[in-house]
Amino acid sequence: MVEEIELCSLDLRYESYRMKSRGTEKALLASILEQGIRDPLQGVTTEEAHILLDGFKRYRCAKHLGIPVVPYYSLGSDHASAIITLLRVSNAKSLSILEQARLIEELKSIHQMSGGEIARALERSPAWVSVRSGIIGELTEAVRDKIFAGQFPLYSYMYTLRQFIRLNGVTQQEIEEFVQAVSGKQISTRDIERLAHGYFKGSEEFRHQLRSGNLCWGLSRMKETAAELSCCTEAEKRMLTDLQIVGKYMQRVTLGCKDPRLKTNSFYSQANFLAAAIVKKLQGFSQAMREFHDRSGQTEGHLVPS
Repeated sequence: MVEEIELCSLDLRYESYRMKSRGTEKALLASILEQGIRDPLQGVTTEEAHILLDGFKRYRCAKHLGIPVVPYYSLGSDHASAIITLLRVSNAKSLSILEQARLIEELKSIHQMSGGEIARALERSPAWVSVRSGIIGELTEAVRDKIFAGQFPLYSYMYTLRQFIRLNGVTQQEIEEFVQAVSGKQISTRDIERLAHGYFKGSEEFRHQLRSGNLCWGLSRMKETAAELSCCTEAEKRMLTDLQIVGKYMQRVTLGCKDPRLKTNSFYSQANFLAAAIVKKLQGFSQAMREFHDRSGQTEGHLVPS
């Protein structure tokens, strides 16, 4: 049942578990100013307090507008069951994958629930829970804080930075340094992607400039590179693309060969055949690359060096 409670009575201990978004909050503020709070805030109700789980943006808007009383719906008196309830309706409530991961971490670390127990309670697969546990586990505290504070886009982490972790062996420390360098600068996800390519695949000078806060210099260099690429012939563009693909998959296969999950006889019988074909081509490929590298190095260019 929805009840009216005083805004000041809410316990905000879970506020850091939910992501902030300046744009979303600004639009919500305008809506509340015109129509009031339409959806009740939700949380855990104990004898001591109303502990907020969902509705932090509405809370901050209400506080900003001086609204003393807000609608509130209790998800129960038990923390774990209330979190489970919120996660079960997360599609409707639009919890991000990282918010889901943070709440699952809470269930595991504080409430001592196993991945299997959480999966059964949510009526999800163990893999669904495992993926989210893996994501939160790979984040350093600094990177997590920047994302949850709305200073670094979740989209850029999920679809740009994680690719470098998986395919290029970039470390968590390097990811943290990059996130620290570009957070809070109000740059687009496209520009973050450009800067990431320069930072993780470019020169030490490029990395130094970004760490020093010179993002404009970095973006200018990447745009110069893009402009020079547009002047290439179609054959040259194809060759550049092929070189990028070869570099990417050489790194991927190098790391993949050491994967302990590769163990079945069926896999090894097929892999041995494919590997033999590659080994036969290695000497010729290596010689061709060395000659091409020497020849291309004789032409001075302005690309971001690797």
